[in-house]
Amino acid sequence: MSNRAVWDKEMETKEGEAGCLCIRGVDDSDGYCHPGHNIPGVPRVLKKAKIREEDEYEGLIRREFGHHEKGVARINNGTFGCCPSSVLSAQAKWARLFLQQPDSFFYGSLQKGLSQSRQMISTLVNAAHGEEISLVDNVTTAVAIVLQQVAWGFTEGKFEKGDAVLMLHFAYGAVKKAIQAYAVRAGARVIEVHLPFPVSSKEEIIVKFRKALQQGKAQSGRIRLAVLDHVTSMPSIVLPIKELIRICREEGVDQVFVDGAHSIGNLDIDMQDIKADFYTSNLHKWFFCPASVAFLYCRHSLLPNLHHPVVSSEYGNGLAMESAWIGNRDYSSQLSVPAAVEFVKQFEGGVDGIRKRNHDSVVRMGEMLAKAWDTHLGAPPELCAAMAMVGLPDSLKISSEKDAIDLRTRLRKEFGVEVPIYHRPQIAKTDFDVTDRPKAAFSAYARISHQIYNTVDDYRKFRDAINELVLEASPPQ
Repeated sequence: MSNRAVWDKEMETKEGEAGCLCIRGVDDSDGYCHPGHNIPGVPRVLKKAKIREEDEYEGLIRREFGHHEKGVARINNGTFGCCPSSVLSAQAKWARLFLQQPDSFFYGSLQKGLSQSRQMISTLVNAAHGEEISLVDNVTTAVAIVLQQVAWGFTEGKFEKGDAVLMLHFAYGAVKKAIQAYAVRAGARVIEVHLPFPVSSKEEIIVKFRKALQQGKAQSGRIRLAVLDHVTSMPSIVLPIKELIRICREEGVDQVFVDGAHSIGNLDIDMQDIKADFYTSNLHKWFFCPASVAFLYCRHSLLPNLHHPVVSSEYGNGLAMESAWIGNRDYSSQLSVPAAVEFVKQFEGGVDGIRKRNHDSVVRMGEMLAKAWDTHLGAPPELCAAMAMVGLPDSLKISSEKDAIDLRTRLRKEFGVEVPIYHRPQIAKTDFDVTDRPKAAFSAYARISHQIYNTVDDYRKFRDAINELVLEASPPQ
């Protein structure tokens, strides 16, 4: 029997109830966990069993995330992500390796390291071919690559003026801008699909999406590209992506591109199962990589159509190689993917275990906050990943985007809470769960995240801050 130590860190749900987040370390010889790799800068991880298991877990989190600012309830992992110290050390060693001997690095370590990162990602997302995966800076870059080929379709006469690009109303702002910059400027028409929020079920999304797509198709030419979110950013909802892609195929959409910025490390993503033409996700949000690194998946048959917008000497050698050399720059974050893979292996269940526990914890914390404020979650648990939308009391009087930004700023500066605030337009009362007990839609929602460094005190701090602001806005008579 292996000498395996499992540490439980409790995440309170109600008063006195708990879930767990576990770490594993396996080694029959000395009680240590040895990741067993030759990745520069990644030291052997020592995880020896202690008398108090909870203390050992807390010690690991302090070591790996001790660079986080003290006293801040950081419940906004979804925006910038996080990176443990061991992975940052690996990144720093890669950067030093380049500076020590650039020629040797360029002609030796660089492409070998990037190839290893691509292969690991390919395995994680179950791509059919390794060359279907390219490393890019972020999802914004991936969007530019895909939309560039749409623009070429118009300028080269393959598409007709008035052919359409479909996107969601909840699409990320930079994606909307990219569609304007590349597709609309080249002659495309935009079909914008409005989805409900709050939302009660995936069926509600599917019905709305199919209807909007059919209406848009009737009013335009051919739909050349559909840009869909796997997890919308704001408000945050996990969309039934496979069902939406199937509808696109049934309705004759040429290509489907999935913006999965929040997906890897947050959802189980399988390229052969999802069956999109293009898919992209950031590894610096939920997969513990340093900023910035993302992957772009392209179906093998479509690879000849894609090129990196930064043209280098690798142009024409395939997107993976074009993306692997866009000039002299720092590639250390992309080279650090193996270190992040080793980091997640320390935890019970690996990335799958982390993902499940983050989901369960954010739902419990969201329900605790909603109960405290007499509000609700903006989506049912099955449509949440490691982020949840929690209704805020209407007495806060959030009636514009500016009000939402002002509240976020006050929470950060006065209360030490970092959390995004979403202003919901059209605050008329609406059915939430399409039952005989409809719920009101609130004028504002907070998007809370949960990552392994979070504790219940982070969410209590947020709860208490909102309670104080509610009293300030509506003092007792």
